[in-house]
Amino acid sequence: MNRRRHRTRNSPASPAGRDAFTVTELLAVVAVIGILAALIVPTVGHGKAHARRAQCVDNLRQMGIAAHLYWNDNDDLTFRYLAGTTNGGRIYWFGWLKPGSEGEREFDPAYGALEEYLGNRSVGICPSLDYYATLYKLKARAAISNYGYNRYLGQQPISISRLTTPAELVLFADAAQVNDFQAPASPGHPLLEEFYYVDAEDGLAYPNGHFRHDGHAQAAFVDGHIGSETPLPGSIDQRLPAQNVGRLRPEIVRLQ
Repeated sequence: MNRRRHRTRNSPASPAGRDAFTVTELLAVVAVIGILAALIVPTVGHGKAHARRAQCVDNLRQMGIAAHLYWNDNDDLTFRYLAGTTNGGRIYWFGWLKPGSEGEREFDPAYGALEEYLGNRSVGICPSLDYYATLYKLKARAAISNYGYNRYLGQQPISISRLTTPAELVLFADAAQVNDFQAPASPGHPLLEEFYYVDAEDGLAYPNGHFRHDGHAQAAFVDGHIGSETPLPGSIDQRLPAQNVGRLRPEIVRLQ
């Protein structure tokens, strides 16, 4: 006769017989999860910042290529920062902008010098600039361009072929300005805004390089390469120091 084996109530092989977790064990698990989360979250944040920087670099690279195509079609001459006026507005290198209240201006990118070579408006928008932050002020009804054109190249047409150090001269760079003079900004309530050129002016002029990538600004140089720049020492605008608006090195902006 076969005898059936009976498991005792306290047999460890019986799932129903296992003891429940103690409070101490649960707290230990929660602590371990907390430690893992603390390790993972900075890594994820760093990965996102790296992705935004990579997108910014790609934007600048495309803008640099577009500039070279423009030069090829225009006898190697640079395009102007301000090209003229029409329909009650001004034609800047990035498009037509009509005067008006901040955040309400009409804008048309079709007039931009590089528009036919780019064809994608998102190229002018850096993902690291937070348009929805309470300290940000739009110029037009939507974001226009987060990159500044070298003002010295755009004051009047210059032959690119005559530049002796194109690898040492900035063409475009991350740009912004702290505005404390134009509503809704004020001296007591400065705001960050887009800015459309970079230069090396000092004195009373406001800084316009934006070191928004962990204290670095991405820059496209005339020869086509992309570089990463840190602010000129002591140049960070103290109206909003946490926004990292400062000056680029003058030797990479000014014409020699």
